[in-house]
Amino acid sequence: MAEPSLRIDKLLFFLRIAKSRTLAQGWAEAGHIRINGVRVGKGSAVVHSGDVITLPKGDDVIAVKILALPVRRGPPAEAQACYQLFK
Repeated sequence: MAEPSLRIDKLLFFLRIAKSRTLAQGWAEAGHIRINGVRVGKGSAVVHSGDVITLPKGDDVIAVKILALPVRRGPPAEAQACYQLFK
């Protein structure tokens, strides 16, 4: 059975890191996002639980370890339970 996965643009929207899926897709297409150290070129890039995502946030660069894949864009507390943030 295949391991559960989610598109990077959808994931960033569900985790409330991006305000919209279109914005997250733009970040990916501009090459601003890395999954496990590999630069992403499309919003359709696949993310699995346990992956580390690196992206710019303001003047900083943040790294996020995915603990669980969300099933919706829920309240902030629900979204924050799905990842661990490294600064």
